[in-house]
Amino acid sequence: MEFTKITELESNYNHLEKMTISELIININKEDRTVPLAVEKALPQIETLISQIVDKLKNGGRLFYIGAGTSGRLGILDASECPPTFGVSHDLVIGLIAGGDAAIRKAVEFAEDSKTQGWKDLKKHHISNKDVVVGIAASGTTPYVIHALETCNDNNIITGCITCNKNSPLSITAKFPIEVIVGPEFVTGSSRMKAGTAQKLVLNMISTATMIKLGHIKDNKMVDMQLSNNKLFERGTKMIMTELQVSENEAKQLLNTYKNVREAIKNYKNGN
Repeated sequence: MEFTKITELESNYNHLEKMTISELIININKEDRTVPLAVEKALPQIETLISQIVDKLKNGGRLFYIGAGTSGRLGILDASECPPTFGVSHDLVIGLIAGGDAAIRKAVEFAEDSKTQGWKDLKKHHISNKDVVVGIAASGTTPYVIHALETCNDNNIITGCITCNKNSPLSITAKFPIEVIVGPEFVTGSSRMKAGTAQKLVLNMISTATMIKLGHIKDNKMVDMQLSNNKLFERGTKMIMTELQVSENEAKQLLNTYKNVREAIKNYKNGN
């Protein structure tokens, strides 16, 4: 099947500069509404990849996201939110971006074109076949990502991907591809828009479902979250009050003592 970059196709809208602000945002919103429907079509692929990730992480493995530009930044965003949300180590979910940390804020020219740096970046983290690597690239053609996954395949490391083009080189390379076909962008080729939104939605599913299956959520509560600010401390206090039917003062004392909602609840129930 011939590969067509749908993400690069001409926008369905012309003469954007002549539109009013109202017309611009109405049309952008119209396009954005199509994204969850595209994600829905990819749910079977998403489920299959998450199952692989859960299995590996339950057995001591790690999850790596690797991408360039917007895709790389989205992976880093998702990885960076796992420790505070789920109380896991910063080494459990790791985001890598072409060009290194400097590329998080500013584009690093031609970094995504390297055919060797992706694997080098993974090797710095002592990647092994206990881990899973998910390549993120809207186009599905980013050399930095594709060649990293190819080398992972050669080393018996499970690979997945998130892309917005059908039958892309990245999809063909990944053992467990996710293809979310969102169509042409409002601004032709600006894949930070619908494609970026789609990738974020999929990443939300991957990390959240994985962490739930690893036991980091009780009922629907973030019982392992890091208490890094007053808002989260107050949320944790309310969780304890609800679960144990104790006063606010007692809940706060428990949280101050154990520094963790799960531990506070467990020790109270154990009579400690």
